[in-house]
Amino acid sequence: MPTNDARPICDYEGSDYRTAFWEGQGREYEDAVERALLRRWLPPSGRRLIDIGAGFGRLADLYDGFEQVVLFDYSFSQLAYARQRLGDQRFVYVAGDLYRMPLASQTVDCAVMVRVLHHIADVPSALAQVTRIVRPNGRYLLEFANKRHFKNLLRHATGRGPDPRDHKPYEFADVHFDFHPTWVRERLCEAGFEVERRRSLSILRLGALKRRIPGQTLAAFDRVLQPLTTPLDLGPSVFTQSRSRKTGEPPWVETAALFRCPDCGHEPLTADAQGDLDCLACGAHWPRRDGVYLFKAP
Repeated sequence: MPTNDARPICDYEGSDYRTAFWEGQGREYEDAVERALLRRWLPPSGRRLIDIGAGFGRLADLYDGFEQVVLFDYSFSQLAYARQRLGDQRFVYVAGDLYRMPLASQTVDCAVMVRVLHHIADVPSALAQVTRIVRPNGRYLLEFANKRHFKNLLRHATGRGPDPRDHKPYEFADVHFDFHPTWVRERLCEAGFEVERRRSLSILRLGALKRRIPGQTLAAFDRVLQPLTTPLDLGPSVFTQSRSRKTGEPPWVETAALFRCPDCGHEPLTADAQGDLDCLACGAHWPRRDGVYLFKAP
């Protein structure tokens, strides 16, 4: 659906994404291989982490080393389910638009964004928001759909599909993009991040293999293959670990001062007696419903 500034957003509001795509749908391998890499790459501890595009909280159990975790998504219904499962201890649930990120500047130690970039039409604008909220020397773990993966190379060699050597993003369906790893690295650098590590994974994402071999076993083989496939970017999924090039040590921001007005950019917002948020600069009012802060554009 279009946002109020005409940039499209892939909206999972009210969808059965959890049960139709993940639970019981034969994606144990994909889940296992992503979790294994995040366990290796996530900082062992920190004060605040944000999972951008957290959905129903699939990866939330990986963030135990952080004092506070912000689960951010455009879908209120996905976050409401996550809250039912996870509760309020340590977790803050925020529904909003990544292009108009409602978090105050330099408030998170680490940002995680998995299976989200392929829905982003304006990557530089989205990365600018991530840069703004990550603290100096903070980490950003990003996953994206790889334009150069092995099956795409084969398709192009047989006269089908886009040229994997072309750096431009390829929209293979409405608001679904594949990206060239070099293009993503360039955008990260422009946004103020230094890419420290990269991994190409899910190379064994084949239906015939997944039907015959347990997901955890495939994930173990995948880890062995990752150092071999990464230089050629052969996996359909690529993860990068980046560090913010900002320097300094801003003060810790308490939850009450965590938010920024997505309409005018004023920060922080002020909480009223009901826990709703008000912007003293432009008068905007942002409600909290069923434990979820709502910043979705009208």
